[in-house]
Amino acid sequence: MKKILHSQKVAPYVFILPFVLVFLIFWLYPLLSSAGMSFQKVTLGQDAAWIGMNNYEKLLGDKIFGKAVMNSIVYMLLTLIVLIPGPMILAVLINSKYMTFKGFFKSSFFFPALTSVVVAGTIFRLMFGEMESSLINTILSWFDIEPMKFLKGQTTGFIALLTLAAWRWTGVNMLYFLAGLNNISDDYYEAASIDGASKFQKFMLITVPLLKPTSIYVITISIYAGLAMFVESLMLWNGNNSPKNIGLTIVGYLYRQGIEKNDLGYAAAVGIVLLAVTMIINLSQLTLSGMFKKGD
Repeated sequence: MKKILHSQKVAPYVFILPFVLVFLIFWLYPLLSSAGMSFQKVTLGQDAAWIGMNNYEKLLGDKIFGKAVMNSIVYMLLTLIVLIPGPMILAVLINSKYMTFKGFFKSSFFFPALTSVVVAGTIFRLMFGEMESSLINTILSWFDIEPMKFLKGQTTGFIALLTLAAWRWTGVNMLYFLAGLNNISDDYYEAASIDGASKFQKFMLITVPLLKPTSIYVITISIYAGLAMFVESLMLWNGNNSPKNIGLTIVGYLYRQGIEKNDLGYAAAVGIVLLAVTMIINLSQLTLSGMFKKGD
């Protein structure tokens, strides 16, 4: 056995075996099982029945599912707008040689990510409550603005969701960009200074292009996180039934069908569609960004 483990041919396979097992057991097997369930009528306590494409045909005419898909895509796009350029600029500012207390600012921005999403969602629900004494309405009253029912409107509800997302994830993305900035040599900036480039020109012509690998990574995980968002909405509206489904997401709809309504086959079809949407969007942006181009 010892001789086999020390073999140069066998050793690489031994090292990758844990990953292969985890991939097969916790990713591939559940995926294949869900794909099979999506073609069946599956409810707890009853035998599964094959129904072919009925679940997917039902999805096509399901207006609530369409609402959930639209909510998830809009939320994902808005988080990209907020959580890509903002953290990048913050990273550049903190990385500046003129910035003091860098460690304090890094930890301060990262701290919200350590907070439980359940706790954060509850706090933000109280902050955006419709009572005059809620934090946001109190601030609005300082400017003679009438109290608003943020969590009962589509636009204002998304404002609350985006505020929560920005509070939780700005620091995480900022640290990714800080790591990317550390890989950029100061020689580029010194050469640009000799040529008379302004700080803005350095940022646009050096920092942004050289941060492309980091940006692509952050965009990729942000797309997934945006489309998979569920707990934030659940806690913000104190349940999975927001007014007129303004906070319903694809995962929320999957939970409603699979857990609340005990229709596991239909929920599996929702999950497969979510996977397909996520893969299409991410593969498209990776292709457009040139990640799949062969090196010269």
